[in-house]
Amino acid sequence: MKVKLVLLFLVAVLSVSAQKGKPLFPGQPGLVSYTYRNFLSKDMPATLDSIKALGFKDMEFSSLFGKTAAELKALLDERGIQCSSFGVSYDDLLNKTEEVVQNAKTLGAQYVRVAGMPHKGALTLEEAKSAVADFNRIGKILKEQYGLTFIYHEHGFEFQPYEQGTLFDYIVTKTNPLYVSFELDILWAFLPGQDPEVILNKYGSRCRALHLKDLKKGVPRGNLSGGTPQDNDVVLGTGQIDLPSILKAAERAGIKHYYLEDESSNVLIQVPQSIAYLKSLTQ
Repeated sequence: MKVKLVLLFLVAVLSVSAQKGKPLFPGQPGLVSYTYRNFLSKDMPATLDSIKALGFKDMEFSSLFGKTAAELKALLDERGIQCSSFGVSYDDLLNKTEEVVQNAKTLGAQYVRVAGMPHKGALTLEEAKSAVADFNRIGKILKEQYGLTFIYHEHGFEFQPYEQGTLFDYIVTKTNPLYVSFELDILWAFLPGQDPEVILNKYGSRCRALHLKDLKKGVPRGNLSGGTPQDNDVVLGTGQIDLPSILKAAERAGIKHYYLEDESSNVLIQVPQSIAYLKSLTQ
């Protein structure tokens, strides 16, 4: 009996030791096209070559950069890059739904994404209610008629206090899970004073994608404006956000797509460093 216990103990110790050094983020993140917006608009083929060289195989596009969807798809196919998410404006979602669908389908995207909703000043309950109704209606059309999933990307201003939580809580709970999913931008949750890990623990089943970003040290939190200077985006792991804890929560939540986004003017330097940081993380 003692021998068995000793063996079981040794197996447990060896198992724990084997886990040390295991990559925390074993895959390659996707990339948000906005990161390279200034380059894609000038020379898309060369920029896509650079993106491929960095190891990216999945992208989220929020612009066609002057190309047709078919032209963009051809350029991506030549480089073995997929477009899994297609971002559009709120207005286009509502008023150019057929065009949005056709572009998303041509690109091979699974998701149609909107970042933000109409509001004047601080987001109000009435504005949130209007958006919820639009999302439920259009999300149903996208899913049932075209097999696409609608995802909403929060932008910080949704965290206005409401009852015991925020208007973001209201939006999540009032949208139909069958037709409306979410993309959590961790910077736009952290900057207003929220904890992305807590959000993932609470609403992870509603989230399909994550924007990986970091906020410059010293930038004060509590900003619900939905805006911050673009160079407040810094290399992952060098800012204020606890990336390892968030990545663990995202894995538990079953997040399908991780997109690296860097809105700064230093992407040529920062993006490779952010990739190296992700690869350096171990459990």
